[in-house]
Amino acid sequence: MTENLIATLVLLSPVAFAICALASWFQPGGKPSIVKSFSSFTTIFTIVIAAVSGFFILQNDAVQTMTIGFYEIGLSLRLDPLSILMFSMIALLGFIIVKFSFNYLDGDQRQGAFLGRLCATIASVQLLVLSGNLGLLFLSWVLTSISLHRLLVFYSDRPRAIIAAKKKFIMARAGDLSLFIAFVLLYNHFGTGDLGTIFQQIKENQALQSNFANVELAGVFLALAAIFKSAQFPFHGWLIEVMETPTPVSALLHAGLLNAGPFLITRFAFVVEGTTLAPVILIIFGGFTGWFASVAFLTQPSVKTALGYSSVAHMGFMLMICGLGVYPAAMLHLVAHSFYKAHAFLSSGSVIDTVRSNKVALPERLGSIPRLLLSVFLAMAVYLAFSFAWGIDPLEELSLLATGAIIVMGLSQMLAPTIDANGFKSGILRTTIMATLVAAAFFTLESATHLLLATQLPTLSQPNMIITVLIAGVLLLYGITVVGQMLAPSLATSSYWTKVGFHFRNGWYANAILDRLVGALNNSSSGTPQPNFSNKAFNIPTEENPSDKKPKRESVLESV
Repeated sequence: MTENLIATLVLLSPVAFAICALASWFQPGGKPSIVKSFSSFTTIFTIVIAAVSGFFILQNDAVQTMTIGFYEIGLSLRLDPLSILMFSMIALLGFIIVKFSFNYLDGDQRQGAFLGRLCATIASVQLLVLSGNLGLLFLSWVLTSISLHRLLVFYSDRPRAIIAAKKKFIMARAGDLSLFIAFVLLYNHFGTGDLGTIFQQIKENQALQSNFANVELAGVFLALAAIFKSAQFPFHGWLIEVMETPTPVSALLHAGLLNAGPFLITRFAFVVEGTTLAPVILIIFGGFTGWFASVAFLTQPSVKTALGYSSVAHMGFMLMICGLGVYPAAMLHLVAHSFYKAHAFLSSGSVIDTVRSNKVALPERLGSIPRLLLSVFLAMAVYLAFSFAWGIDPLEELSLLATGAIIVMGLSQMLAPTIDANGFKSGILRTTIMATLVAAAFFTLESATHLLLATQLPTLSQPNMIITVLIAGVLLLYGITVVGQMLAPSLATSSYWTKVGFHFRNGWYANAILDRLVGALNNSSSGTPQPNFSNKAFNIPTEENPSDKKPKRESVLESV
């Protein structure tokens, strides 16, 4: 099978989805039999293409097609382990979400139009991950935003959905402008839009010998584009408010389109690693957003709003890991988060019933410092044991050490609820086994991802002094928060922490500025109800209404 043939075969998938979108113009109503049949066939066909192309790329590493355009800017495809990994993930998610939409919108008078817009969005995302030239990558980047906007405003009679779409539109245009500037700088520096040529020149360390400012600024604007695209603080408010859209849109957005930010940084990892400021920006924005959104996640009474903050936190964590240079771990997290979040949104309607039917009486927490310390030491032992077994020395690479420290925090949060309680020893044993399995899964899959993407990513290097200080700050912030979560049983009755939780629940009001910008605070025009700032409205426990107390959540890093 020749390279041109496999490239043509892969290109058939977005073309087929585009045909589905065009067919919906002729069947926009409630019984779009042709659209449903063709879109169903396309999703299955795409999975087959992903399997065939994946096998081919494993044998040939990378395929770069010729550029169709002018002055080295235009349309071309790049098939390598990174693009095929993303393409395969999109193929599986597309199959699930399209099938779900058949039943979810069954009987809707505009089901055909919805499926058409959904297929157009999937086609745009596929082109984004397959792009081999700056021209096609920018075009598909903009198309993903436009196609998503058409899905967000599908029900134009829902004022809150329209307001959220307006804010998303503003953030998307800011991201588009940032990416455009970055690409102009890269083209001006390298004289080509071909990604393979750009990456090869950086690998050979030829292009960075002169006019370094262009590459430095390009890295900064790439980071800004990812921050805007992936709803990082303080630009995250629109993502929390798009829950008025149909559930398949939420699943596609949170499991697919938000990943464009981490994917962009990983795709241009050689550019980012050749700069000084871009990793710093990613660590600051990603690290803070991951912490902020994780805490806000724990305060939300609404399932979908909590899932929204969870996605913001995940994106922040991935961008921070990219800033640290641990790209294989970021891509592993991206794929795992995508499937988890797709399942979470598609099953969100039955979450309440599931929780009610599976209530488990947890043992009362003791708040014992020695037991909590035992949880941390046990988590550290599990992590170090697997590091030794896999031949990894975290002390040699500070970035790996920081990633490992965060893993230890997560494992300790799994162990603390059972160790710090008057529970059965069997429960402690089961939890320890579970933590061990989680660590084993992480090390195994991260090693596999590293092996798969090794040729497409720069080698891990020692961070400079600025990044070292930032790593220390992030770990200190996360560590204090985890300790606070462990001591939560003794802080539950504190009025001070209740007030702090109130502010986190409202996102520290960063979204209010954007609300004012788009006129969302003008209730007469937006149609939104008047805000209610009473304690009851925000579910703040009071002595008069003790039943309003929220159930405790066990892990501050659950959303990360």
